[in-house]
Formats: sequence, structure tokens, C-alpha cells
Amino acid sequence: MKRLFKWLAIVVVILGGVFLLLRTPDTDPAAMKAKYGGSPSQFVDLGGGLTVHLRDEGPRDAPVLVLLHGSNADLHTWQAWTRKLSGKFRVIRYDQIGHGLTGPNPAGGHGPAAMVEVLERLRTKLGLEQFALAGNSMGGGLAARYASTHPQHVSALILVDAAGAPRKAGGGRGNIGFTLAAMPGVNLLAQSITPRSLVERSLSQSVSNKTVVTPAAVDRYWELLRYPGNRAATMERFSAKREPFTAQDLARITAPTLILWGQEDALIPVSDAQFFAQGIKGSKVRIWPGIGHLPHEEAAEASAAEVDAFLSSQR
Repeated sequence: MKRLFKWLAIVVVILGGVFLLLRTPDTDPAAMKAKYGGSPSQFVDLGGGLTVHLRDEGPRDAPVLVLLHGSNADLHTWQAWTRKLSGKFRVIRYDQIGHGLTGPNPAGGHGPAAMVEVLERLRTKLGLEQFALAGNSMGGGLAARYASTHPQHVSALILVDAAGAPRKAGGGRGNIGFTLAAMPGVNLLAQSITPRSLVERSLSQSVSNKTVVTPAAVDRYWELLRYPGNRAATMERFSAKREPFTAQDLARITAPTLILWGQEDALIPVSDAQFFAQGIKGSKVRIWPGIGHLPHEEAAEASAAEVDAFLSSQR
């Protein structure tokens, strides 16, 4: 028995040493805000301990466009669209709860309902009565859900490789980061062990245009994922039960809708574009050949021009 305890102790010490060796600690909030939260960033207090990292650019009297990033991304993913569109539109983008410099939700909960609630609180705080709403991936699913539940506030809707279709609508190949985040047990380890190489591989698997996978982009994803509380929020989201849209949900969307998709999206298959197109009356679809999950980055100029033309036609 003593021998058994001795070997167990050795195993525990070895495992503890391996854990300490591989552990990637949280980043320092002050350092992250200095690096990613400079001008024109704002930190908007929504009450209840929640402060949202936001950028609000363009003429204040122009039509408003709100941009919602995808899972494990942040407001910087919209940099090219903002540069292209903020001369004509007031472009607002922010880090969603559990992401970027906003960090975790003090009230708990990081699912679609909580994110819709935060968007509505932000709309009220900024005094926005009507606005165009665009989102990519998780943000696209959120945009569609907000447009379905608050149709009176959405003047136009843009879905970019949006999440939320039933699984039977397609079966994307996925990527290693999202796969691990959904695995019980493994996702607990991922809250402490998140190597940069894993983040780089995950981003690379999401896109077809590999030029967007720059060292600076990988650093940003990796560092902001490790912003205190964001990894735990990510694992919470991935372990939650999916709530796909129903035909009734999409039928409640009344805003003119543009659906943009990358033909080679490995995360959310292009067949899902047709699910949204069939469910949202009068919607228009644009498929980008040779592009993956992030058309707003992979085909930044062309996709921004498409959005410009679409929104201008609604005025």
C-alpha cells in the first residue's frame, strides 16, 4: 500500500509539473486596454457592473450601422468595413460579453438571450431608435435573433456566415479550437492551457484567404481570449444546448435583409445561407467563391462595397 501511495504521489507531481509548464495565464487587463483599447475606443457603463468596450465612428447624423463580431473575435474584426463605411454611415462596433475588453457578464450568462439583452441595453444607452444591424457567425445569429424579437428597431439586416440554422441544414468541418471547447473535461483544461499555436491553427482553419492570419491577428485573438473571465465564458457558451432558429423565428424578421457567405466556409456551410434566405421574406443572397468564414476580412473591400450599395438602396 505504501508503494502504491508513493507512485501515486509521483504521478501527481509529474502531472502538476506538466500543468504548470503548459499553463497559459490570463493576460493583464491594464496591458490589454493599453494595447487594444486606445482611441477611438470608449468604455460604456451599462449598469450592474457591466462596462462595454465600444467604438463609435462616422457622422453623428448619418444612418447607424451596428456590427456584431463572431465567437472568440472582437470589434477589431470589423476594421476594414469601418474604414470603408464610416464616411457615409455612423458605424458602431463593440466587444460582446465574454469577449475582448468587455470581459465576462457580471450578471452571469453568455448565451444568445443575454447577448440580445446587452444589445438592447446598449441601444437604449446610446439613444438609437433605428439602425442597420450586421453580424458574423455567432454575431450573425445574434443579429437575426434581435431582428426577430425587436423588429421595430432594425432598419436593415446583414447576415455574414451567420450561426443558428438547424444542424441538418449542413455540417461544416469545424476547427480544432471550437471542437475542443465543446468537449467536456477538455474544455476545463482549456481554461488554463491555451497555447498560441492552437489559436493560430483554429483561425487558419476558419478562412480560405490565409493572408488574414497575420502574427498580429493571432496575437490579438490569443491575448483577448485570455482576458480574465473570457475563457470560462467561452467554455460556458460551447457547453450550452444549441437553440436553432425556427421558421417562425425568421418569419418575424421584417427588415430588408442581405445574406453574405463564403463558399468555402468550413465552420458554417454555405447551405445554411439558403436556410436563412428561405425563412426571411425578400432577402438577397451573395456567395463569395474562394472565401471562408470571414468574408468581411477575407474579401474586405468587395464585401464592404456590397454592404454600402445595399444600405444606400434602403435610404
